[in-house]
Formats: sequence, structure tokens, C-alpha cells
Amino acid sequence: MPLDIGVLALQGDFQEHRAVLESLGAAVIEVRLPHQLEGLDGLVIPGGESTTIVKLVHRWGFPDALRRFKEEGGAVWGTCAGMIVMASELLEPDPKPLSLMDIKVSRNWFGRQVDSFETDILVKGVSGGPVHAVFIRAPSVREHGEGVETIATLRDGTPVAVRSGKLMATAFHPELTPDTRIHELFLRLSAGNLPSV
Repeated sequence: MPLDIGVLALQGDFQEHRAVLESLGAAVIEVRLPHQLEGLDGLVIPGGESTTIVKLVHRWGFPDALRRFKEEGGAVWGTCAGMIVMASELLEPDPKPLSLMDIKVSRNWFGRQVDSFETDILVKGVSGGPVHAVFIRAPSVREHGEGVETIATLRDGTPVAVRSGKLMATAFHPELTPDTRIHELFLRLSAGNLPSV
């Protein structure tokens, strides 16, 4: 049976994630209301505009439902803005993240849109060599709790992907490249096929 995966579809590049996940055999729904989280194996919080996503998450009553989804064993993956949404704390004053993951994050750590870049990184749990990663106004994890593992860094040691149990966050956009290995990693996470951190 295929995994049931939701992609939070309030704002951002949710359609790109949906396309990749469906190509890998997942049954994907675009989540726009909290009750749609019921029965899902995993949820992707996509990149986009973090302030807008957080406002819409609150407007549609998602915070409690997302925390319950996590507590009941649902997998959650945040990419770029999704990492900001999942954080327990931001270095900047806004927006107020949802505290789904014990990470302190800085928005736009690498600069503005013109400072966006691409590079190859090694990701723990992903075989077959480096992953080509696209960073667009990307955040970075500045601190994390004991139960969080850094699974990818830049050459200078800057953390750009982390995992904790069935939670994962990446500062880059795997949905914007033809490489499906990070999405495959999330499907393994959603199926409970990865060892605990």
C-alpha cells in the first residue's frame, strides 16, 4: 500500500513536492484544513514565505492539530520556510514558529534573494554520493537540542539539514532538482524505516 502523504498547501511550492512524491508512488493530498491531517503518514511543510505561512497556519487553526499529528507519530518535513515554521525559536523577532522541533533557526542566514546559491552536499542516510542542493534566501540551524542530529552541513560546517525521530528539516529545496533521494528519505522516515536519532 502506498504511503499517505500530505503537503501543506497554504502558500509556497507545494505542487513541486506533490509531483515528486507522486512520482515515487505516494498517495498525496494537498492539506488546506486541519482535519485533512487525519490518517496521514507524513506531512511536508514547503518552502515559500515563512511569515505568510505562519499567519495562514494560525488563521486556519493548524497549530494544535500539527502538534497532535507529531505526537501521534506522524512524520513532518519542513523545507526552507518549512524549517522556520517547525523551529522552537528564531533569532529574528518574526514570525513566531510552531515549536515542532527543538531547533533555533536564523531566517535568511545566507542573505537576500541575490545571495541564493547551489552546491553539492553529503546527507546522512542518502547513498549514491552528494546531493545537489538549491538554497534560496535560506535559513540555517544555529543551535539544536540533544535529540536532534545534524544530517548535512556545508563545507564550513553550517548545518543545513537536521532530523529528530520522525521530524526532518532542510534549509534547501530538494523539490527543485531532478534528484528524488531526499524525498525518498522522507518516505522511509514516514514509514518508520529509519533508526531513531
